[in-house]
Amino acid sequence: MSKEQIAVAELIFNIILGKTGSGRVNYFPQKQDFPFDAPYEQPFERATPESQGISSEYLAALIRELYHAEGTEMHHFMALRHGKVICECNFAPYPKGMWHITHSMCKSITGMAVGLLIEEGKLRLDENIYDIFPDKVNSLLKIFRPVITVENLLTMSSGITFNESGIVSGNDWVASYLNSTVNGTTGQIFQYNSMNTYMLSAIVTKRTGETLTEYLKPRLFQPLGITKYFWETCPAGITKGGWGLFLCAEDMAKLGQLYLQKGKWKGEQIIPESWVEASTQKRWETPDDTYGYGYQLWMEQRPGSFEFNGMLGQNVVIYPDMDMVLVTNAGNNELFQDCIMLNIIRKYFPPEYAPADTLPENRAATLLLKRLCGELEQGMELTRPILRGGWKKRQLRRNNSCCERSHSPAFFEKFRQELHGRTYEMRQQSIGLFPLFMQVFHNNMTEGIRKISFSCESGIFSVSFLEGEEIHALPVGFRQAALGTVSMHGENYLVRTLGEFTRNENQIPVLKLEITFVEECVKRLLSVFFHSEKEIELRWKETPGKGMILEGLSSITEELAAKLPNSTLLGENARDLAIRLMEQTIEPVCWGDLEMEGEEKVLGDDVIAEK
Repeated sequence: MSKEQIAVAELIFNIILGKTGSGRVNYFPQKQDFPFDAPYEQPFERATPESQGISSEYLAALIRELYHAEGTEMHHFMALRHGKVICECNFAPYPKGMWHITHSMCKSITGMAVGLLIEEGKLRLDENIYDIFPDKVNSLLKIFRPVITVENLLTMSSGITFNESGIVSGNDWVASYLNSTVNGTTGQIFQYNSMNTYMLSAIVTKRTGETLTEYLKPRLFQPLGITKYFWETCPAGITKGGWGLFLCAEDMAKLGQLYLQKGKWKGEQIIPESWVEASTQKRWETPDDTYGYGYQLWMEQRPGSFEFNGMLGQNVVIYPDMDMVLVTNAGNNELFQDCIMLNIIRKYFPPEYAPADTLPENRAATLLLKRLCGELEQGMELTRPILRGGWKKRQLRRNNSCCERSHSPAFFEKFRQELHGRTYEMRQQSIGLFPLFMQVFHNNMTEGIRKISFSCESGIFSVSFLEGEEIHALPVGFRQAALGTVSMHGENYLVRTLGEFTRNENQIPVLKLEITFVEECVKRLLSVFFHSEKEIELRWKETPGKGMILEGLSSITEELAAKLPNSTLLGENARDLAIRLMEQTIEPVCWGDLEMEGEEKVLGDDVIAEK
């Protein structure tokens, strides 16, 4: 097992044991707040779908199918044709104009930087990366190193085994990568590895003295009017390159339009045309149900089409033959190219589909499309409840759900008032408000929630969490999600919290909270069961869910099992126990006790007993 796998196993094992704040990587706050007051620059012209040759009804059908699809959690959708926005939909509670994590979609931007660096004569495709970083390679190992070129990094054919799991193994990612083993023959196998892209970013910094973000600002971001963005760095200050970029959907569309226009923007050649053509050629066959890989981007089903692709649904799909660009942000329960969301898009834009030059205007259909997008942006139900991503998507079924809707609004209003001022101390204090997904990706680990309290003042119901020494006070909306902020160790994350009072099958009052991190792909789902006036039970989930996280951790299950006490005696059962412990860590259950201050304040018996 590699040292990075051991590091991941160690981190997960510490989380299982409730050791908060653990990790081998130095933490430093870096995330910027979203610049609400900054004006948006160079927006696209808006046009009706019909004026650009596509039916409003067709786009409405696509949006409805994306919205309803199981395993798909849409956040933003945008469609352009002939350089004009013909459809824009923001799915509640994700607001219009907000930046969103892009994950691997930004790899394609790092590829653009490499093209610029080559154009400037500062880099060659055939350069050996070990010669670029001679001081980072063990002198003895260097003798036995194969030649790994810049082009190998671009095409994911380096063969290096140090992959993205290595981000938790230490602070010097460049040295760890260069001194890692090689799997097979370099240049012979396609092996997707985000650290290849990170190394491209490191090369930009090595050759220019600037971070990737600094290098691209005057060359790409400013010419396109992209001002609202933030790109994370590693502990050594190198832009992550393969992930960690926050970007607005319309700015993602600009990058797609730039490549659609062969690198030109408003008459200026921003990216060399030769590099755009080289990048968008298929250079590798990729796994089943995908269409090939170029330079830091994927080929698509439609001939000549390609995409910038990020996990969980961050995509820019470019259709040169139709002069179209599609953008998606999502929090799907699937990772990459072969997913329900993209297959729906492929269904609507198959190779044989040919849009018209123009269509007669259809005012009724256009208004219905706008109304549909408006309803989704407002969080109105389209045959399913607002609460999604872990609970039933179609409807809350009384017989099969753990909770039922109440038919007594007066009861729950009284219940809300009775909760005012109550504080509960957690018996287990290692569970954080941040989803595990975000803790690992942002290296911002929880110190554990110690207390939870409730307030109801001036008609606003709030839930507060004392985590470490920080208080997260979240207003809760019961029709539309309420905006709040979670501050974790100097980094602020915008959240929207949607609440629902229900009862379970035993008529126990339950408060369900959907805490959405609107700049991210993930959310926290919390159910608070009020078993009595003195005791609460908290059941935590997150989306993307347990299945996906367990799949991602499958390679370290054996290492985790070996760390268990008496693992030898447990034998084959050790692995099953490790999986159960991981499941309990991903979806933990904890209990809290009423904190008494002076005279005991209790919920009236009539509130607990009332149906």
